[in-house]
Amino acid sequence: MKLTSLLLALSSAATALAAATSFSATSTTASPADGITIEVTHKVTCDRKTRNNDVISMTYALSLLDGTKVESTAPGETFTFTLGAGEVIQGWDMGLTDMCVGEKRKLTIPPEYGYGLDTVGPIPGNSTCAKVNLVTIKADTDAMKSHAL
Repeated sequence: MKLTSLLLALSSAATALAAATSFSATSTTASPADGITIEVTHKVTCDRKTRNNDVISMTYALSLLDGTKVESTAPGETFTFTLGAGEVIQGWDMGLTDMCVGEKRKLTIPPEYGYGLDTVGPIPGNSTCAKVNLVTIKADTDAMKSHAL
C-alpha cells in the first residue's frame, strides 16, 4: 500500500513538473534551465518577432513577489533598449525574445537573472522580480511597425 501511494505521488509530481515547464504561447511557461517564468497575458500573431539586436520600446510596471511596486515607466513614456545587448537585466533580454508587437507578458525573474545580491535603487538585494507587464513593444527597425494600443 505504501509503495502504491509513493508511486502515485511521484506520478503526480512528474505531471505537475511537466505542466509547469511546458511551452505554450497562451499560458505560463518556464524553463528549468534559466528559472524565468513567462506568462503571455495578451497574445498577438505576427510575421516578425523580436530577436537579439532589435531596438525595442516598451512600457512596464515592476513589482516584487509580495506585490510591492518598485518602478514603472511614466504615463505616455516608453523605455527603449537593444535586445540581447546587455543593456538591461539578463531576465529581460531572455524574457522579451520572440515577442510580437503589441503582445503583453508578465515575467518572473529570479535574482541571478535580475539584480543579484545587491540593492539597486528601490529593489532589495536577492529579490525575485515579478509582474513585469509589457504593455507595448515597438521595433525601431524597418522590419517591424509600431503598434499603438
